[in-house]
Amino acid sequence: MKKLIICLFSLVFMASCVDDLDEYNYDSKKATAVPAETLFTGATKNLTDVLTTPNVNTNNYRFYVQHWTSTQYLDEPRYNMTSRIIPQNMWTTLYRDVLNDLKEAKRLVSEDPTLLEAVKNNQLAQIEIMEVYTWSVLVNTFGDVPYTEALDPLNALPKYDDAQTVYNDILARLDVAIKKITPGADGFGTGDIIYEGNMNQWFRFGNSLQLKLGMVIADVDNAKAKTLVEDAVEAGVFIDNDDNAAFEYLPAPPNNNPISSNVKGPLSTREDYVAANTLVDVMNALNDPRRDEYFTTVDGAFVGGKYGFPNNFATHSTVSAKIADPTFEALLMDYSEVRFLLAEAVERGYAVGGTAQEHYNEGIIASIEYWGGTRTEALAYIAQPNVNYLTAPGDWRQKIGTQEWIALYNRGYDAWLTWRRLDAPTLLPPVEGLIVPTRLIYPVNEQTLNPENNRSAASAIGGDDSSTKLWWDVR
Repeated sequence: MKKLIICLFSLVFMASCVDDLDEYNYDSKKATAVPAETLFTGATKNLTDVLTTPNVNTNNYRFYVQHWTSTQYLDEPRYNMTSRIIPQNMWTTLYRDVLNDLKEAKRLVSEDPTLLEAVKNNQLAQIEIMEVYTWSVLVNTFGDVPYTEALDPLNALPKYDDAQTVYNDILARLDVAIKKITPGADGFGTGDIIYEGNMNQWFRFGNSLQLKLGMVIADVDNAKAKTLVEDAVEAGVFIDNDDNAAFEYLPAPPNNNPISSNVKGPLSTREDYVAANTLVDVMNALNDPRRDEYFTTVDGAFVGGKYGFPNNFATHSTVSAKIADPTFEALLMDYSEVRFLLAEAVERGYAVGGTAQEHYNEGIIASIEYWGGTRTEALAYIAQPNVNYLTAPGDWRQKIGTQEWIALYNRGYDAWLTWRRLDAPTLLPPVEGLIVPTRLIYPVNEQTLNPENNRSAASAIGGDDSSTKLWWDVR
């Protein structure tokens, strides 16, 4: 009887503590609200991860620019985008895991009454710069994309916006964001993995991004590009490698350098990739001092695998131990890239100061020094007839494009963007009948779940093909 009374008492007590049975399923340890700073950090990491990973299900840019090639799987280096859901994974990450989190972070910051105005503006500027960066990747990868109706949970079928219109809008947004920054005030602190709250560097990053995005449209709208570039340089772009927009990784998953999870090294035994002969042969011919930092050696030599064909892992150079290190940082933008862009700007007649040769040389020096070389090594490299700006083969596009292609190693997306802009260096498909991709095709999910808008977008850009050139790619 005593046991029965205790049981009945327990049931009554439990019933008195909850209003309904749903409360039994409540997880008291699960967060119901996420701070804006956490969302900003997560979005930044997801953006950096998706642009850095070499996972063939998501990011094949290193294949498209022929920095890497494969050992046995040939679909990806031969530009097959349908055997895996590559476009879908890139699209989903950028929309769902980056832009959606940045949108919510912006809402939370905007509605926070405790923030000082200067701090709020700085945080909103940081968010906006990362949003603009992400939108630029989307439109420069796919073309027309959902924009004005995107990120609305009540609209499952957003229309696609004209890529040039989107581009002009994000340029305007970037301008507003840069002007919001107060360098002496705080922004995101510990949540800012890139600059640790240094708003002066965010200011330079914003201007450097404007410089870059302006140069993208130089062949199709030279007047607008000139204004954007000159304004960015006058305001202040990167001045050395300390300004690099770098994301630092940690030793263990899930915060490790994503390359380390996909190549042979401390965290993986995979042997899927080797250095492509397209790049290695050029660097060998120039006795490039960065080879030790980029690649492993085979019997003391740098040996590239034949691009787009089967290659034996053991007999070819692969990713260096430095790049395979779980803590190796990823770059969203760097000083070397800025100097190459300035060299190009001079050749186009823009008032940015200096000569094309000076900027070109400093771009090479910045890259070599970033990878651990010395200025002396860089100057010796530049002195070679095939590197010297006055004697290297080809026009300014070929000279700048080739050296920037080398310097953008480990930044496949940016190397691909630069190659499409400058049409340099010359990259040939591995077999007849293939064309090196100039865009990613739209995701299968968009074709099946949002078919009307998707078909309209495909028609507007000239066809949903990997060989379709985007609106600014007119050469």
